[in-house]
Amino acid sequence: MSASPQFTVAFHGRFAQELPELGTPWEAQAVRDPELLVLNEPLAAVMGLDPSALQGTDGLLLLTGNLLPEGAAPVAQVYAGHQFGHYSPRLGDGRALLLGEITDGDGRLRDVHLKGSGRTPFARGGDGQAAVGPMLREYILSEAMHALGVPTTRSLAVTSTGRPVYRETELPGAVLTRVASSHLRVGTFQYARATGDTELLRRLADHAIDRHYPAAAKAENPYLELLEDVVTAQASLVSQWMLAGFVHGVMNTDNMTISGETIDYGPCAFMDAFDPSTVYSSIDQAGRYAYGNQPAAAEWNLARLAEALLPLLHEDEQQAVEIATDALEGFAADYAAAWSRGAKAKLGLAHDVDNVTASVLARELLVLLEEHHVDLTLLFRHLGAAASGSAEQARSLFGDAASFDDWMQRWLILGPDGELMSQVNPIYIPRNHLVEEALASATEGDLAPLHQLLNAVTRPYEERPGLERYAAPAPADFGAYRTFCGT
Repeated sequence: MSASPQFTVAFHGRFAQELPELGTPWEAQAVRDPELLVLNEPLAAVMGLDPSALQGTDGLLLLTGNLLPEGAAPVAQVYAGHQFGHYSPRLGDGRALLLGEITDGDGRLRDVHLKGSGRTPFARGGDGQAAVGPMLREYILSEAMHALGVPTTRSLAVTSTGRPVYRETELPGAVLTRVASSHLRVGTFQYARATGDTELLRRLADHAIDRHYPAAAKAENPYLELLEDVVTAQASLVSQWMLAGFVHGVMNTDNMTISGETIDYGPCAFMDAFDPSTVYSSIDQAGRYAYGNQPAAAEWNLARLAEALLPLLHEDEQQAVEIATDALEGFAADYAAAWSRGAKAKLGLAHDVDNVTASVLARELLVLLEEHHVDLTLLFRHLGAAASGSAEQARSLFGDAASFDDWMQRWLILGPDGELMSQVNPIYIPRNHLVEEALASATEGDLAPLHQLLNAVTRPYEERPGLERYAAPAPADFGAYRTFCGT
């Protein structure tokens, strides 16, 4: 079904046209009775889509893939991936479709992608459906991450389908409409390499360079430059996760983008009390993707990307391995530099403060947080007040404040800027008990808690009266928290 004249934005089918081997043309499942649950109007405007038109009948059909804009070429993308360390040669979009690309208001090409749009040839026995709760979780978490300044895919809308989804119980179904710089993953390169078709691998790499790192095309070895750029982008991304206390939960290679954007918010959450061993995913029983393991997991995934790129790095395999190894060694330095810059800003320290001094202070503070089970977000927010002369809120988070007092005196000597700290340390994050409250209410048809939570977390640095509960940690009876991917 083609789009009506009110949707005048031009769609492209660039991925489908340039890399047909990496996608299967497919159609979204028909929806029975679509109902818009949440629409990201600012994002729609940036994309050149009329928010009012998206709320009409045709708009709902477009958001669920049941009405195709002119130029759209829906495909289910195929990719491979290491899932919890085990290689799967053929994964792909089992319940998702890439509708196509739009050039946004800033001139950037952006994917428009559906999640929960029905079974595809890559469904691997799944039903292709998505429930309201997990799709709204991705909306909340991705928009909160965007507001925090963390590179991320974004959520345009969640639309209920009128179709039940069966998990442990019967749940209402929904489709998430997602926007991303692209959906190219490490697993996409793994799949192309596994085909044995070096020209396909080269076309994929050229596509990625043109899409994300155009300067690499001018390098002496563009594919080495691509690898190095992805290493740097991912090191920066994961450092931001760590500084924010975000736990992705399922860092498989098919969930790592080439662009350096966070993708696939399944069993993810923000930490409350600081603990590097924190795991929220119900399926990560060994803690492979625990909070503290995320940098190492990212580096491991990048090694799989390097392996996939070997035929493009040098015609001699041994030399290609040496080139790739040298590139991967840059991850540790890139990550350390990015983390140190972020930690220094969170501590409100001026540029002339030695980076080593700032990093040591930050790491000493994290040790104290772990020992005393202190809330990461609250502590850094309260440190801003401490920098301005009011330390009682920060001190109150420690049962025994003596060790913290010693740390604080050494920090205060460096002259931290409390105003700067309020701009980089959020007061509102998607706290787990509030996310669950919003999702449970939305599943029952009450969207008010969802919108109240979004109001807080999409303006995370601006303290506002009446939002005190959105800054508070979970109640004592909330208990151990586990999340589920929803498939």
